Amino acid sequence: MIWFTADHHWGHENIIKFCNRPFQTLDEMDTVLFQRWNERIKHDDTVYHLGDFTLQGMDKFRMYIGRLNGSINIVPGGHDFRWLDNARKETSGSHISILEPLVTLELPDYSPDGKYPLVIVLCHYAMRVWDRSHYGSLHLYGHSHGNLPGIENSMDVGVDTNNFYPYSVDDVLNKLGVSYYAN
Repeated sequence: MIWFTADHHWGHENIIKFCNRPFQTLDEMDTVLFQRWNERIKHDDTVYHLGDFTLQGMDKFRMYIGRLNGSINIVPGGHDFRWLDNARKETSGSHISILEPLVTLELPDYSPDGKYPLVIVLCHYAMRVWDRSHYGSLHLYGHSHGNLPGIENSMDVGVDTNNFYPYSVDDVLNKLGVSYYAN
């Protein structure tokens, strides 16, 4: 199973008031975020996290990652600089991969026409056009915490848009109203 999410901001107390999150404390927020991640994502699943994982340093990053299921691919966001360089060095061969800021996925298990793979462009930031946008590709982003609606085949997959749960590929396709063949 493949999942998409963004903008957890683990360990960031001010995000509760900045985004009007329904939590009383940082511990409550972090606990709910861990629970909702692991409730959906299993150990063998693949996750694409589209940035702003945590504003904390490497020690906290390690602790947060250690509590999460799945093979985690991180597309860095603007607040990930405190741990990013060290994580690139340390995660080789682990269940964590640090990706480039712009990624194009081709998912052969899904096809818009039964012939070509589903293409999804991932970035922390929303774009107006993206790779193959005029040919039916999708664009997933974070950063806006639900305050920037998508255009055409794009959407914000941040936790603030989905009751703090990640989105599956099927969730994305359903929310965008896009029909695809499953191969």
